Amino acid sequence: MADFELNTFDFASIEELDPSIADGYRVIYDREVPFELRLHEQNAPQQVGTLEAVKAKVLVLGDEHNLQSIRVELSSEADLFFHYMHVIDEAGFIAIQEQQKLMVEFADYPNVLIRMLNNCIKEPHSHLAVFVMKQDVDARLDFIQNMEYKFVELMSCHFIRSPEEIVQHQITYRYNAMKTRLQLMQGRLEDINTLVKLKNPSLLLQLQKAPPGQLSSLGNGGR
Repeated sequence: MADFELNTFDFASIEELDPSIADGYRVIYDREVPFELRLHEQNAPQQVGTLEAVKAKVLVLGDEHNLQSIRVELSSEADLFFHYMHVIDEAGFIAIQEQQKLMVEFADYPNVLIRMLNNCIKEPHSHLAVFVMKQDVDARLDFIQNMEYKFVELMSCHFIRSPEEIVQHQITYRYNAMKTRLQLMQGRLEDINTLVKLKNPSLLLQLQKAPPGQLSSLGNGGR
C-alpha cells in the first residue's frame, strides 16, 4: 500500500510541472476526443477531413464565483507539433454570445464545452467536432449535431496556433513526463522481480522466459 501511495504521489508531482498550469490556470477537463481535422484553402472546394483523436484540455483561471478566463488547449499524440489554443475572458465571451445567440452565461461556458466534448465521445455519429485549420495561425472548432435530416451547428470557437516557444515547452514536458513515468515503472518492475525471486524463484524464471501473451496462462495454471 505504501508503494502505491508513493507512485501516485510521484505521478502527481510530474503533472505539477505541466506548463499549462504555470500561469495560474487549473485543469478541469483532459480527455482524447474524436475530431474531424480539415485544412481550409482559399478558393478551393471544402474537402472531407481526417478523423483523429485530439487531446482536449479545458482550463480555468479563478474560481466558480470569480471566473476570470477560460483556455482550451488542443494537442495530438500523432503530431507533437500540433498545438492550438482558445482563450477567452468575459468581455470576449459576450461578443461571441451575441454573435452566435448563445443562451448560456460566461460562468457556464466551461461546463458547456465539457458537455459538448463528452457528447462527441459518447455519440460520435450524432455529435461532431470539426476542426478547420487555415493556412495562417487561425483555426475554428465547430460543434455540429447530426439531426438525420440536417446538420445543425451548435457552437463555434476560434483557435490560434500556439507560438513556437509554447509548443517547445509542451513537447519538452511531455517527453520528460513520459521518461519519468518509464523510470518509475522500471523501478517498480525491479521491485516485483526482487520480491518474486525471494518468494518463488521458479516462477520468476517462467515469467522471464514466457512471451507477453503467455503470462495470463501462467497465472491460470497453464490452462
